[in-house]
Amino acid sequence: MLNHSHFSIKKQIYDRIAFLGTVSKADLLEYFSITSSSMTRMLEDMLAQKLILVSGLGTSTGGRKPILFQTNPHYRYLMGLEISRISSSLGLFDLHLNQLSVVRWEMDHSLTPERLVELVVNESNKMLHHHHIAHEQILGMGIGAVGPLDPKKGIILEPEYFPSDSWSNVPICKLLEKELNIPTKLDNGANTALLAEHWALRNEACEHMLYVHAGVNIRSSIMSGGQILRGAADTEGAIGQMIIQTGGRRLSDKGNYGSLEAYVSVPSLEERVQSQLKIGRESSLSIIPPECVNFPSLVNALKQEDALVRELFIETASYLGVGLANLINTVHPEYVIMGGALINADPIVYHTAIQVARKNIYHYPKYNPIFTPGILKEEGVVTGAALQILQSWEK
Repeated sequence: MLNHSHFSIKKQIYDRIAFLGTVSKADLLEYFSITSSSMTRMLEDMLAQKLILVSGLGTSTGGRKPILFQTNPHYRYLMGLEISRISSSLGLFDLHLNQLSVVRWEMDHSLTPERLVELVVNESNKMLHHHHIAHEQILGMGIGAVGPLDPKKGIILEPEYFPSDSWSNVPICKLLEKELNIPTKLDNGANTALLAEHWALRNEACEHMLYVHAGVNIRSSIMSGGQILRGAADTEGAIGQMIIQTGGRRLSDKGNYGSLEAYVSVPSLEERVQSQLKIGRESSLSIIPPECVNFPSLVNALKQEDALVRELFIETASYLGVGLANLINTVHPEYVIMGGALINADPIVYHTAIQVARKNIYHYPKYNPIFTPGILKEEGVVTGAALQILQSWEK
């Protein structure tokens, strides 16, 4: 009978193979302090279970070509769910995190927690049927959601700006487990997006990363030494309360005066454009009542090179750059990943934010982090949600 430590090292070996993609026994022996015979037994055990596969032969360094191993992508399957203010999505993945199916729903007043659970259950069943996957082959469903959360209890607490007002204190894990009869795991969406981007960048051996999502509010996640930094409270949106102008504006009579969120968020941008239209500034949007101007209409006006809208998007991006510089000067990441509706609205937002951030980074250009919109972009949250199930799986 295998002891607990055997299970632990086996999981670590499996996770290492999964992370590297393709690996030889010699590669693993360089990383793990166990004997060659013990490693051989572990690999043979995993091959017999079909947890791993032989993927071919490596390059010879003088003797026989080494056997290469990879995890078996079809041994089990994963599901990921993103719950956001603008849209939510459900994805089905194999164990290599290849996306087999995905469906997205626009969030509106009708999408209550109960309605979303109903849609998730129906689409899950359709996906499994389409891919001929048995329910027992699903390891679980990871959830990346807007905070604040209680991840241990699986509860979405009191998020702001949801179209439906019924998203407070939602036991989302319990609701889904009851209907799907599979394990679930909840984390905030910024963390799951960063997990997924770290996985996608694994060949870069990157261990210090910052993820910033600029949309309806500002959300962030920090990785140090390859691990997500987790504080005493789940407050992914706290970055938005960073004060960048003492005595400055306040967003919707909430939060700090002069906070980053008051200058860099969808509601803030809408409010500022509406205010300029009310005092008579010229714009292609002048033909509609100022209070009817919303983010989609702003993105459309920006594409049409509306001068007023462009000016305020650039101003928003400049403030975002200041906030980024403050964070970068605090945590010193190698990679800075930027996403969200504001970033994706137009390349000028992304490039302006980077330009301002670089001018305010201490020791630049000697210290020069890499800025990127990410590899997975909009699929990052849902992919990372599934990845957390894979990482917590006890083989």
